[in-house]
Amino acid sequence: MASTSTNLQKAIDLASKAAQEDKAGNYEEALQLYQHAVQYFLHVVKYEAQGDKAKQSIRAKCTEYLDRAEKLKEYLKKKEKKPQKPVKEGQPSPADEKGNDSDGEGESDDPEAKKLQNQLQGAIIMERPNVKWSDVAGLEGAKEALKEAVILPIKFPHLFTGKRTPWRGILLFGPPGTGKSYLAKAVATEANNSTFFSVHSSHLVSKWLGESEKLVKNLFQLARENKPSIIFIDEIDSLCGSRSENESEAARRIKTEFLVQMQGVGVDNEGILVLGATNIPWVLDSAIRRRFEKRIYIPLPEAHARAAMFKLHLGTTQNSLTETDFRDLGKKTEGYSGADISVIVRDALMQPIRKVQSATHFKKGDMLRSLSSTKPTVNEHDLLKLKKFSEDFGQEG
Repeated sequence: MASTSTNLQKAIDLASKAAQEDKAGNYEEALQLYQHAVQYFLHVVKYEAQGDKAKQSIRAKCTEYLDRAEKLKEYLKKKEKKPQKPVKEGQPSPADEKGNDSDGEGESDDPEAKKLQNQLQGAIIMERPNVKWSDVAGLEGAKEALKEAVILPIKFPHLFTGKRTPWRGILLFGPPGTGKSYLAKAVATEANNSTFFSVHSSHLVSKWLGESEKLVKNLFQLARENKPSIIFIDEIDSLCGSRSENESEAARRIKTEFLVQMQGVGVDNEGILVLGATNIPWVLDSAIRRRFEKRIYIPLPEAHARAAMFKLHLGTTQNSLTETDFRDLGKKTEGYSGADISVIVRDALMQPIRKVQSATHFKKGDMLRSLSSTKPTVNEHDLLKLKKFSEDFGQEG
């Protein structure tokens, strides 16, 4: 007997799980699973199944699952309007007994859409962070561009009329650890009447066929319902990489949906800003890159910004460092990112404890010792590629 294909096995597993959820009374989950199982079965029939008998058998199963899915869908629609008794698998649903009297309820009552929105709300950070512009060392150009894109339209909406429209998409790119996510948090804090959606690209990728693009669509729908809003997508490269011949159909559909939602025909994105962050902007699909009208390079911090970071990370911790010491540390950390400096300071704070557990403050020597044992995490090769991308498509931050 030939080995079962991966897609056929997936379809069988999904159908089995659907039946379990159905028996347990979890009808919304069962409906989803039945639909996904059918999609996989149909894929097998179209591309993999050998022989008419095998195809006929799979089609019969699909019909059975689709019938059950229809009954569940009708039942769930009626349940939205009026609580009803549970329906057991294999028995007619209330919808069958009374006929189909659906009144054409909108998508907002669709249990599938509600499930996706609940799933997104679990992954989205919607609370307001407390990071001010002054907490971000350096990056003056990036801050000005973000103020122009976000803060000005909110504070002075009467200035942005006619052809003068605010930016709809901003890409923050640069080496890891330079403060791209931190800047996004500062934007959220300063734009105090905007809803801030902070989503990692992994939250928009689902193992279920067809669900990822629905998640993307629902994310933008949530943003439109709560505008003015800011959608921040970290590591956007993993969601919207360059199109290629060997990429999966699912990846292609996610990108298409993202393009449509960002700047599609018939889509109203007024009051919505999409902020993307990436360490490897050159892998972005060119069409996605164009949607980010403003592309800001967030470089490694300069000496004065590095000195300020040492001071920021120390905070109120007791120490004997002077302004000259901070400037000296800034000069000695050429090529270090903000995240690297954070590690140096944290390590230095441990130095007195390693020596004497009762010690509470440290000297410059502790910081220099930590600096000598902490190497920068950004390599020269990646920096050259980022600078080349900035010359071609971006602007300095």
